[in-house]
Amino acid sequence: MDYPRFRAAAVQASPVFLETAATVAKACALIAEAAAEGAELVAFPEVFVPGYPYWNWTMSPIQGSPWFERLFDAAIDVPGPEIDQLCAAARRAGCTVVIGVNERDPYSMGTLYNSVVFIGSDGTLLGVHRKLVPTWAEKLTWAGGDGQSLRVYDTELGRLGALACGENTNTLARFALLAQGETVHVANYIALPVAPADYDMVEAIKVRSAAHSFEGKIFSIVSCAAISEEIVDIVAHDDESRKLLQRKHSAFSGIFGPDGRLLSEPLIDEEGIVYAEIDLRRCIQPKQMHDIIGHYNRFDVLQLHLDRRPKTGLVFTPDPGHEPETRPPTAEFDLS
Repeated sequence: MDYPRFRAAAVQASPVFLETAATVAKACALIAEAAAEGAELVAFPEVFVPGYPYWNWTMSPIQGSPWFERLFDAAIDVPGPEIDQLCAAARRAGCTVVIGVNERDPYSMGTLYNSVVFIGSDGTLLGVHRKLVPTWAEKLTWAGGDGQSLRVYDTELGRLGALACGENTNTLARFALLAQGETVHVANYIALPVAPADYDMVEAIKVRSAAHSFEGKIFSIVSCAAISEEIVDIVAHDDESRKLLQRKHSAFSGIFGPDGRLLSEPLIDEEGIVYAEIDLRRCIQPKQMHDIIGHYNRFDVLQLHLDRRPKTGLVFTPDPGHEPETRPPTAEFDLS
């Protein structure tokens, strides 16, 4: 059995807000920059392409409705031309890439998903995960995904999984990935200056990421978006919302080891890239004490059921003698 050693990179950056082509170009440049520093895995923030709907938190639903249309126009298809560009950048760099995007539903002119895209080091589109439950005000923008995309991917760097932002609070979703043998986890986030006054986004991210690494005895790469003054200028509509969006201690990126401790210097609020060396052999010894997907559990008492059937609103009833068919749930690549 192989136990890869490699360098991982967590990108903390802001998108070129609602400018899809420019944001994809920025992502491709960051992939090349991380690869030049020796990274073989590059993780990007939640919905990096092309940004987060902050207006849901600073405007009424009526005020925010035109912004939803702008985001829908700027969202991407998976697969699609923007994914092709990202795949080409990953292939040139020889890097595995995990990146958050706003994904358009292929059949609806009004449904968006908060999606995490997985790209192999050879430029292959491995798959896409759609956030299962949009958090709080995010329900004004995104639909929820289904269980078909709650999976890990075999790569030369290990078994790779990811969850978006608040999903990393979902104990069952996290266990579903761990139970599939996840060894490297990407947790991608957005900067959340709009949280309640007593909510510290940096500490919340650290607690969740340390817990997942410690419980699963795995590595977690945390990539969080930064919020730029450009975003504040675009989204703020009064002095109160401007002050809210400029709140500090709202973004954290870092890399955690299987003991739940940071392997990297934390990056808070500012743009940059965090690096750390990953050695999967370090996952072995801690599991002698706690292996929650193996000997340290009681599956005769506790068991998780994951429904991977795609949820579709249309089922075709066939003519006699024909096999039934369903509308394809998401994309052209195989998620089986």
